[in-house]
Amino acid sequence: MKLKELGEFGLIDKIKAQFSEAIPENIEGIGDDCAVIHQEGKDSLLITTDLLVENVHFLRNDITPFELGYKSLAVNISDVAAMGGTPRYAFLSIALPSDLEGPWLKSFFDGIYELGKKHGILLLGGDTTKSLQGVVINVALIGEAPAQQIKRRSQARVGDLICLTDTIGDSGAGLDVILKKRTRGPLEDRLVKRHYLPRPHVEEGNWLSQRNAINAMMDVSDGIDSDLKRIMEQSSCGVKIDLEMLPLSQDLKLYSQKNNLSPLELAASSGEDYCLLFTLKPELLESTLESFEKEFFRSFFVIGEVIEDKKFEYYFQGQVTHLKKIGFDHFK
Repeated sequence: MKLKELGEFGLIDKIKAQFSEAIPENIEGIGDDCAVIHQEGKDSLLITTDLLVENVHFLRNDITPFELGYKSLAVNISDVAAMGGTPRYAFLSIALPSDLEGPWLKSFFDGIYELGKKHGILLLGGDTTKSLQGVVINVALIGEAPAQQIKRRSQARVGDLICLTDTIGDSGAGLDVILKKRTRGPLEDRLVKRHYLPRPHVEEGNWLSQRNAINAMMDVSDGIDSDLKRIMEQSSCGVKIDLEMLPLSQDLKLYSQKNNLSPLELAASSGEDYCLLFTLKPELLESTLESFEKEFFRSFFVIGEVIEDKKFEYYFQGQVTHLKKIGFDHFK
């Protein structure tokens, strides 16, 4: 079977099957946003890593070096946030063309430095090498979390409400601007910034992780169409999503209308919004929402529920419907 037929998640499943038996009981490996190493008498360690490749994840002639450095760290911070952790230590491995100019390099590292400083992250090492074909960036990040507060994809329960900490689809619209080379005005510039400068929801992740009302949690990286399937697989459940309840920004609505696109399709299938997706005990919705609004001066959004049947259902105006576009997969 070719890799494009197997797909990204099929590949991950094969790797997991080969290596998972050797993992001891105090370590959680492949299957969540981070690996977890439990330590007796101490907070557990959360470890994640992400790879960014030129012309696959970004176009160097479009993204600024500052934005690229920022995003390289941000996507890892989001993984730690998704499990209720606090990011601590980063390692950077990078392959660079030898003709890169000094100002580009300074701006790139400024992006990493500024976001790292905001979250108290220390860059402790890594590796550098020459690249013959574009920039390749890999960041590994270590975070910490009390073991009892770690949230996992596997903890969803039938009847849970499915929620989001922010609007979705803006990053996908920004990517549409980039790839289709659309004329950029203020609207397009804002959407591109949402794609290049995502905000990891660390504070929200810490807050949610401390509440027994929250069961499963992960970040929105590949789009809810793909990300919810990871929760389904890990929690052995199904999901029912009401497309009319998806939180959409005014910018996404305006952009979609302007370019004859479906804002709901963009919101459900495009990724890299890096807000948090979580499941919530329904009887605790009102109290949790009230407390969240007091803490963050805004609401979170209920978009569906966890069901017993192991199927993924979209509803629109009370009727089952289907998306034309599915979530992101690197190899398809």
